[in-house]
Amino acid sequence: MDIRLVDVAHRYAEMDVVTDISLEFKSGQIVCIVGPSGCGKSTLLRLIGGLERPSSGRVLQFGEAPAGCLNPLTYVFQDFALLPWRTVEGNISLVLEDHGIHGAQADEIIGDVLTRTRLTDFRTALPKQLSGGMKQRVAIARALAVNPAVMLMDEPLSALDSQTRELLIDDLVALWTRTPFTGIYVTHNLAEAVRLGHKVVVLSRRPGRIRETVEIDRPLADRAYADPELDRHQSHLWALMREEAEAADQELLDV
Repeated sequence: MDIRLVDVAHRYAEMDVVTDISLEFKSGQIVCIVGPSGCGKSTLLRLIGGLERPSSGRVLQFGEAPAGCLNPLTYVFQDFALLPWRTVEGNISLVLEDHGIHGAQADEIIGDVLTRTRLTDFRTALPKQLSGGMKQRVAIARALAVNPAVMLMDEPLSALDSQTRELLIDDLVALWTRTPFTGIYVTHNLAEAVRLGHKVVVLSRRPGRIRETVEIDRPLADRAYADPELDRHQSHLWALMREEAEAADQELLDV
């Protein structure tokens, strides 16, 4: 399923958050959205996901959702959003219960996503027994369980330490390589963006506009930490953002 934004703008009261956003998200691609703090990245994701309606413009969907899709648009957040009294298996089954899926059918789906996210040995663990990285794997497994057309990821790795973040990036690349999915990925981390994005959309300081879209043609599986080509992309992204990032930081300090 493809998503297209046409002249999208949004405001809260008298504050323009994003404006003049026209953008296309192609099926089977991961698109990363970066920009200075407060530029409207998360707001844009909520507009795409239907949690809010744009003040003007259109958010359009084209094509069919995959077979067996329960939720066409599914979120993964940075705070995991796991129920502490439910096991790993129980947290994943919750999204299936919402669709009336129980028993053998649920077991098959849960077993598949546990295998894909390397969580099979932890299915009976409670969230309090898991590291931050393992909790985020559970959140990703839960999203995969509904076989979404598009995964909307809002800073999913920002609460993790750098080593765990690298492991989760590798996991996401492996998941996509095995079964390509459509992802819209909001991040402050430019290293994440160049490792995961087929293209990276750079937003300006608020109100967020598209400054540039950077295409990265290299296959995800061939990208590595401290790769010179990716470092060049990252440096280019920072050059686009630096001045406005400094201004946005000062603006936050002045509030």
